[in-house]
Amino acid sequence: MKTSLFVTAALVAAPAAAGVSPLTVNLDPVNISLGGTAYGAVFAPDMPNVAGGADQHWATGAADVSLKVSRDYDSGLSLALKSSFEVARDRLSYDNYGGALVQKVYGSAQTGLGTVEIGMTDGAAYALAVTGPVVDDVTSIENSNATFFIDPSTGRAFTELFSISSGVESSLNYAKISYYTPRIMGLELGASYTPSENREIVPFLNNGPQAENRQKSIWEFAVSYSETFDALSVGFYGGASFGHGDGKLAADASLTEWGVGSELDYQIDDDWKLAVGGAYRHANTFTFDIYDARTSGGTESAHVSSTLSYGAWSVGGEFGRSTADGGLAGPVIGLKAWQTSVGYTFDTNWQVTAGWQNLSYDRNSGAFYDGSRAIDMHAAFLHLKFKV
Repeated sequence: MKTSLFVTAALVAAPAAAGVSPLTVNLDPVNISLGGTAYGAVFAPDMPNVAGGADQHWATGAADVSLKVSRDYDSGLSLALKSSFEVARDRLSYDNYGGALVQKVYGSAQTGLGTVEIGMTDGAAYALAVTGPVVDDVTSIENSNATFFIDPSTGRAFTELFSISSGVESSLNYAKISYYTPRIMGLELGASYTPSENREIVPFLNNGPQAENRQKSIWEFAVSYSETFDALSVGFYGGASFGHGDGKLAADASLTEWGVGSELDYQIDDDWKLAVGGAYRHANTFTFDIYDARTSGGTESAHVSSTLSYGAWSVGGEFGRSTADGGLAGPVIGLKAWQTSVGYTFDTNWQVTAGWQNLSYDRNSGAFYDGSRAIDMHAAFLHLKFKV
């Protein structure tokens, strides 16, 4: 009911809230900026062999608030404290960070020699990742923040099993130290160090949860290239992450993960633009679970996509494939996904997207909620996003 009311309110409020800018307060020499994002979707899922009394929804939504406090100096130094909080969500709108209230809290210092970040935020490989163009990042099959399928056997989002996720991101929002070079001749380098799986904002504050095969001392490296040649823009990234497994059992391992991605944008004329791209990721964890790095098997994910834009309109197609190989200790689970969508951007705040999504899971052992080893799901959806 809360989700339904949220979506209905968003649809009604859309015309009245156009042209909204972040709330900015200048307390010289400090600037404070308050913004955020809210989204809601209505959808019609089609899942096989779902009993009449199964818990299914037709709507989902979430909202987050971001706060930035910054100060600029005449020397060129810029200091900032940035934070993000997810203040509302339901079980089908699930972000990268486990649905926690506190998503990011970190400080940054930017100079002519680069940028240093300290705190609870993304690692360098994920921050610089390129995974292909999409019409709407919330409903995209790539690292989706909103999904349309509930597993009747668990009452939770089906994609929690695992999903298409092609950017290197195992360090999540654990407290870390990162450095990014200035972009010179299109090239930017980044590196991060995450001491432990600690979400206490400050690195080194604690050792994280006392769990088997937890990862410590996670090093992350990334390279990004971005340049424009007349009407063609080129983007590329490569990233890798390495951890040290603490409390390993015989089949456990230290984290090893890597990924690459690229995107090409071609400005056909003043109104038309074509973009194509994709990414690939591989990790020795099962279903990309950082607590489950294994000596055999692993998980890979690939995503390819294209968009065609005309003014405020855009249409796109995506295809993704992931495989989680449990090695000697578990099953092999596969996922194929595709999506077509069309979007319209009203202004800097509002975007509406309509589309059709398909997810197909299969496994070589065990069974899904209906007793089968393969399941095919479809959903039509209408999504509204408001961003300040």
